[in-house]
Amino acid sequence: MTAIYCVGIDLGGTTIKAGIVDEDYRIVKSGAIPTITDRGAEKLIQDMAELVSVLLKEAEISMDEVASVGVGVPGTANKKTGIMEYANNLNMKDEPFILFLKRYFKKPVYFTNDANAAAWGEYLAGSGKGYRSLVMVTLGTGIGGAMILDGKLYEGCNFAAGEFGHFVIQCEGEPCNCGRRGCFETYASATGLIRMAKQAMETEEGRKSSLWNLCSGETDGLNAEMIFKAAKKGDLTAGQTVERYLYYLSVGITDIINIFQPEILCIGGGVSRAGNQLLDPLKRMVDQQIYTRDSQVKTEIVTATLGNDAGIIGAAMLDD
Repeated sequence: MTAIYCVGIDLGGTTIKAGIVDEDYRIVKSGAIPTITDRGAEKLIQDMAELVSVLLKEAEISMDEVASVGVGVPGTANKKTGIMEYANNLNMKDEPFILFLKRYFKKPVYFTNDANAAAWGEYLAGSGKGYRSLVMVTLGTGIGGAMILDGKLYEGCNFAAGEFGHFVIQCEGEPCNCGRRGCFETYASATGLIRMAKQAMETEEGRKSSLWNLCSGETDGLNAEMIFKAAKKGDLTAGQTVERYLYYLSVGITDIINIFQPEILCIGGGVSRAGNQLLDPLKRMVDQQIYTRDSQVKTEIVTATLGNDAGIIGAAMLDD
């Protein structure tokens, strides 16, 4: 029987998502279960295997029809040793991940960082389809990133490349949880946007804003979507906060483009759901700053199109 499917697993700190992907990068069946991290890596992989077994049964697909299994992990995946060296959200260090995968999946198995998997998915089947180079920047609680250069995933000499959140855009700026100050992540993540909005709301003008009313004066419930929504409705405090946030974001994006000059720079993560409200002003700001502003060929800035499916598709299509 010819193997025509691949299995992709997106291992998150709270949820394990898995999907069966066909040769055209389409997910034919997917599902999710909670991530239970207090039983060790092998038990976690056993949970993955059980989820995949259920999905194959529901899709009426035999394991004989599966060519390989790939996993995107929230940490450093050393492909040479097969060890997941560190995954903070899973409280794991130096786990023989590939060894465990081989115990439960009698197929070729692969793994990579989850940001790499998502970028690979976007490159193959999403916003990067048809191009040779793509850089992806994910804007969530932190900032992640990944690079596909000349059709190949670039992971660095230690498989830890793409930590875009931790280059400095503001010397001696706000402290970052990595130990430095002024990191891109500190200013341009969803966390950074929320921090700036809270600061603005503590002013006399801020307490009169619709943003204050949106969260009923309880800033602990504030999120990025609320800030963009209030700004779109004309709220001054929210509008000024978004403008300030976009400036910091544009500085980091400009730096990334200046270094890599990819055909496509893809923005994913929760903040990207602001769509053109984010994208249009960001493009204008970046166009004014990039070193190649007068070039006829420029990097195209786009938002991710695959959403949560990107990690599953990218993981499924991993190989050597």
